[in-house]
Amino acid sequence: MNRKQFTATLLLTSWSLIAHAQTKPNIVLIYADDLGFGDVSCYGASKIKTPNVDQVAAKGVRFTNAHASSATCTPSRYSLLTGQYAWRKSGTGIAPGDAALLIPTHQLTVPGVLQKAGYKTGVVGKWHVGLGPKGGPDWNGDIKPGPREIGFDYSFILPATGDRVPCVYVENHRIVGLDPNDSIRVSYGAPVGNEPTGKAHPELLKMKFSHGHDQTIINGVSRIGYMSGGQSARWVDEEMADVLTQKAIQFIERRQQEPFFLYFATHDIHVPRLPHSRFAGKSGLGPRGDAILQLDWCVGEITRALDRLGLTEKTLLIISSDNGPVIDDGYQDQAVDKLNGHKPAGPLRGGKYSAFDAGTRVPFIVRWPKQVRVGTSDALTSQIDLLASLATLTGQQLRDADAPDSFVALDALLGKTPKGRDYVIEQAVGGTRSLLKGNWKYIEPSNGPKVNTSTNTELGNDPGPQLYDLKTDLGETRNLATQYPQITDELAALLKAVTEKEKSR
Repeated sequence: MNRKQFTATLLLTSWSLIAHAQTKPNIVLIYADDLGFGDVSCYGASKIKTPNVDQVAAKGVRFTNAHASSATCTPSRYSLLTGQYAWRKSGTGIAPGDAALLIPTHQLTVPGVLQKAGYKTGVVGKWHVGLGPKGGPDWNGDIKPGPREIGFDYSFILPATGDRVPCVYVENHRIVGLDPNDSIRVSYGAPVGNEPTGKAHPELLKMKFSHGHDQTIINGVSRIGYMSGGQSARWVDEEMADVLTQKAIQFIERRQQEPFFLYFATHDIHVPRLPHSRFAGKSGLGPRGDAILQLDWCVGEITRALDRLGLTEKTLLIISSDNGPVIDDGYQDQAVDKLNGHKPAGPLRGGKYSAFDAGTRVPFIVRWPKQVRVGTSDALTSQIDLLASLATLTGQQLRDADAPDSFVALDALLGKTPKGRDYVIEQAVGGTRSLLKGNWKYIEPSNGPKVNTSTNTELGNDPGPQLYDLKTDLGETRNLATQYPQITDELAALLKAVTEKEKSR
């Protein structure tokens, strides 16, 4: 074989390998933070427009009965990544910023199963399921175990959330831009160092707190927790969406010749809401509305990158949220005053933290050109089923112990059947569980508070059982538990049976 023949053969082989690899779709999951069922225009919002999200919905499947597994962030993310209800594992409530990794490194995860299928996997954005060993991470050294130990080849993350210290980015195992001569100290107990706090120095704040969030000041905003050091590594909130979106696009660009999975966990529209100047003041709804515009821009940047690289038809794109909306969540950002008739939860009752449906019924959109049946689906859907469904899509077998609560719902996910799950279980803050089956929703008895007085959110707790017919009463206004005791007892028994078993799959 001469040199030209060898080169031609090599090129043909390379292209053959690439073509074979691309028979599996790329998978991009855009996971928004605190985005409500009524926060985007394709779900009925009229006071704000989200054209990029709407465009994805117009070319895909828009689900009207899809649910996060929890009404708060950490347990939703844990369940999504592991296919296991977070309430089965202790310590999966809202994690402090210095929590150890909550997911055991031996446990199968969404990125782990896709790695086995030959995917390159990456996470960019909010993490909030812990880092490091028991006792928390070494912020000034290698920060592990973390995303890379549970299936991600690449990670660029916020350790927890924007309102919690440390306010730094972590790329793979190290803090980005950390000066070794300015080590970081983090505490969720006593103050560390001499950094000013919002409580002691409110005059230093560019956004004041309304409840909590009164500890170390970073970038003119006081946070939950105490931090000192790491001056060169600290993020600028107003630049966060740009930084994260750029990293997400870079991952796509670098992996475009092979199947990839990107978990892009944006921080919008979580507090503190400090959008870039391009969006500040543009929504007419205050910083929360501006952050929704920023989120929509992030979606547009990702879809335009896929278009530019010729990857759109090869990519399964999913957009959803970790829980429902909250308006005042700790900062005086005029979110309540400037709602202007906007209804973040749409027709639903409650919100983030709540057992009512606004806590967990979230936007859920799936686009895969020529593969999904375009339109609207009312199939009962849960994010916990992504692991088993993506395993099936990529030809992977699950062991009996894997993803104990994740079912294969691939046909529903692609809009090919209106039949979804038989039932969905939801978890509110404090642990109150709900079960949806058919038109019925059951909320178990709870002695917890009825209202979160800090956020003014109805929590859905009641000493007695609650039963709602969501077909006629989507807003959960009429408790029918005493009127239909047999249905109430049947759903209570089903919830008890699932709870007492180690798995439901």
